[in-house]
Amino acid sequence: MCCSSRPSSCKVLVVEDDPLLRLDAVDLVEEAGFEAVEAANADHALRLLEADPTIGVLFTDVDMPGSMDGVGLAHLVHRRWPPVAILVTSGHFAPGGRGLPENGQFFAKPYRPHAVRDAIFRAATTSVRTAA
Repeated sequence: MCCSSRPSSCKVLVVEDDPLLRLDAVDLVEEAGFEAVEAANADHALRLLEADPTIGVLFTDVDMPGSMDGVGLAHLVHRRWPPVAILVTSGHFAPGGRGLPENGQFFAKPYRPHAVRDAIFRAATTSVRTAA
């Protein structure tokens, strides 16, 4: 189980293919008091989620190489691990036709760090996940 009793024990999975943007997002997560886990694409992110039941928040970019983009990843994570909170960001995509999973949140790049931090805190206090 994660997050509900001690929000800071909840891990945040940051999925971003650009190394500098990923580093910035990881710094934001860690400065907020959470442990960050990093992935450069959806395939790596899924392997991490399968291996670590303490991941309670997904923070993913939309545009990335690999078998699926961030929106596809968000929908798959929502189906396989419903308690995982979904935060999606992009500088090119805007939610619309493809949409986000229920309760998914979108942040346009450049996002305001405090807005993402607040969303992580809210998600971490409500996300509970057990090993799949």
